[in-house]
Formats: sequence, C-alpha cells, structure tokens
Amino acid sequence: MSLESTTRIMNGYFEALLGGRDFAEFFTDDVSWTMMETGDQVRGRAAVRDLIVELHTKTFDAHPELKRSAVTDGFAFVEADFVGTHTGVFADIPPTGIAIRVPYCVAYDVVDDGIQALRGYMPIMLMRQQLHEAMASAQTVSQ
Repeated sequence: MSLESTTRIMNGYFEALLGGRDFAEFFTDDVSWTMMETGDQVRGRAAVRDLIVELHTKTFDAHPELKRSAVTDGFAFVEADFVGTHTGVFADIPPTGIAIRVPYCVAYDVVDDGIQALRGYMPIMLMRQQLHEAMASAQTVSQ
C-alpha cells in the first residue's frame, strides 16, 4: 500500500464523512470497527456505516472537531473532539439534551480497496460521566 493510495482513500473518506455524503464507499466489504475501551466490535460495510451515523445523528447530534491527523503507508489516524448534544439513548441513559465534548482518536488500517479496520479510542466512561454530572447539576438547580 503506497502513501499516495492511502492518502487518496483517507482524503476521500474524510471529505465524504464531514460533507454528509456516503463515506461507506471507502470501506472494504469486511471492514471492522472496534471500540477499544469496551472491546465491542462491528463488522461489514453497512454495519460500520450505520454505527457511525447512529452515533453522530441519532444518539447524539454531533460532529468531530479535528485536531490532527497523519497518514502513512496503509495506516492513518485522526485525533478530534466529539462535540454534540445527547439526543438518543446512550449507555442506558435516555436522551437528556445535554451538550458534551470529549477527545477521541481513531486508527485506520487501509488496504488497496479501502479502509479495512477502524479502532475507536473513545472515552465512553467520560461521556457517561459528563451526562451524569450535567443531569445531577440540573436536578440540583431545579430543586
């Protein structure tokens, strides 16, 4: 896998993802997503796309704020903040309307026909903590 091919695939993926277009075309058929904190894994182009869409548009109304990224032969990573509003059930917490911001990183394995694996280093416990603290604060204010 050349640096040029990896860069072309990743640039296309990021442009589609951030532009609201179909980014799944940059995945291989057998792509996998692993949530590193929990070990949860999803496999397949549609399933991985649906997970990313669910997290950004249904569970949260969210977007990434990119900090930095790097691309090498067959590998890429992005560091960003996940910024959004809690609009759906997350980790057994019903929608709260609370705004969150958490740092995260995704590592990508890239092969000739696309992104083969994504490993999400997303702080699920921090997200839960932010939601619980905001809910507790809101309850204190309303009393």
